[in-house]
Amino acid sequence: MMSETALQELRREVRGPVLLPGESGFEQEIAAYNLATIHRPDVVAGVADAADVVAAMKWAAAHRVPVAVQATGHGADTVMEGGLLMATSRMQDFDFDPEKRVARVGAGVKWRKVIDAIVPHGLMGLNGSTTDVSVVGYTLGGGLPVMGRVFGFAADHVRSLDVVTPDGQLRRVDAGHEPDLFALLRGGKGNLGIVTSMTFDLFPLQDFYAGGIFYPGSDAEEVLTAFGRWALTVPDNVSTSVALLRLPELEFIPEPMRNQFLVHLRYCYVGDAEAGARTLAPMRAVSHPVADMVGPMTYQDIDQVHLDPPVPLPFLHAGEFLRGFDADVVGALLQQAGPGIDCPLLEIEIRLMGGAYAKASEVLDAVSGRDEPFHLVLVGLAASPDIDAISGSIKSIFKALAPYASGRTFVNMHGVPGDETDRARAWSPEVYTRLVQAKSRYDPDNLLRFQHAIGQPVVPA
Repeated sequence: MMSETALQELRREVRGPVLLPGESGFEQEIAAYNLATIHRPDVVAGVADAADVVAAMKWAAAHRVPVAVQATGHGADTVMEGGLLMATSRMQDFDFDPEKRVARVGAGVKWRKVIDAIVPHGLMGLNGSTTDVSVVGYTLGGGLPVMGRVFGFAADHVRSLDVVTPDGQLRRVDAGHEPDLFALLRGGKGNLGIVTSMTFDLFPLQDFYAGGIFYPGSDAEEVLTAFGRWALTVPDNVSTSVALLRLPELEFIPEPMRNQFLVHLRYCYVGDAEAGARTLAPMRAVSHPVADMVGPMTYQDIDQVHLDPPVPLPFLHAGEFLRGFDADVVGALLQQAGPGIDCPLLEIEIRLMGGAYAKASEVLDAVSGRDEPFHLVLVGLAASPDIDAISGSIKSIFKALAPYASGRTFVNMHGVPGDETDRARAWSPEVYTRLVQAKSRYDPDNLLRFQHAIGQPVVPA
């Protein structure tokens, strides 16, 4: 139970709102995009700037109160019980230099704000399947960009970070200043501090040919088999994935696609439309597409490639890397989720890796997945009473695909973290060892113990 004295101290030190359960605005501050996760902190601080984060962290350290941070809550996989939640949505500082192709964002800035500002200058950023997520949180988990085969992981292109470590110090880290901490923050998620701002590279982009093709779910075997062969032939300026979709009756889904089982090919080509169309031609010849939405595109419309839900929803997700995607993998997957199977999952995506993903970063980081050829992610709408069925389906698919999986995961898409062995799968053994050592050094009291925390047992508050 938090004392009134401690609460008043926090309210004096933090300029943003400090709220307790039941107070006006509390629910809005703690709300996550993933509606299946309802946090229950003892107190929430709507931090306004880096000074607020420093003050709140020093307060937490002095009172031994565990801490979590949230910008949008897309990665809210587990419920926070007790402690202090710092909500960073007010931290909206953003500027960029179109000549130097560099941007700097505060912790609460979403990709959409960045994309709308930079595209008119012929630039793009390394966002993921939706621009509705925060740039910082997404990148700290490595960042798996829509255009990753062309440019690599988002974390590879971070120039510097301002981070408040659990001792309450605000540090600016880069390749020349505290390089070990800089490396482990980029891909190590939120284990070592709270990042208040980030400076990163932008990229020139002119011709861009992209979008999606929808096929009938009844042809899933034909489409997936063709994708597995075709994906291994595409050049590095192509980024692509394919997904099995079982679309529910929701307002944001176009009416003809509601309650339909479809296969969705996602395609991005950096180059002119004619060359992009030639590369895509083998997949256009497969099956009888229900809709072909691929064409010349402005990068401002990048959300149209994956068509992620534009509104908060309750969901469960989990992912792992696959060592290949041949006929055997397709067959094992379709036995669990193919035509005629009562599969409760909204989406099963197979993403082609390789290309620039496989290239080592010029500056050491903690990203996993460079040597993996494919990535699998499973998503289910976690609406009661379907939660048990969704969880069971995820486990069944992973079991069926175990002979073809590498045993590794990508931390942003890992899903609900299990025991320490399970959490460690998000990194190589060498990186995980370095993370655990750094966790002991920077966070000896284990204040940052929520979400995908590693290396230490929970310390009672």
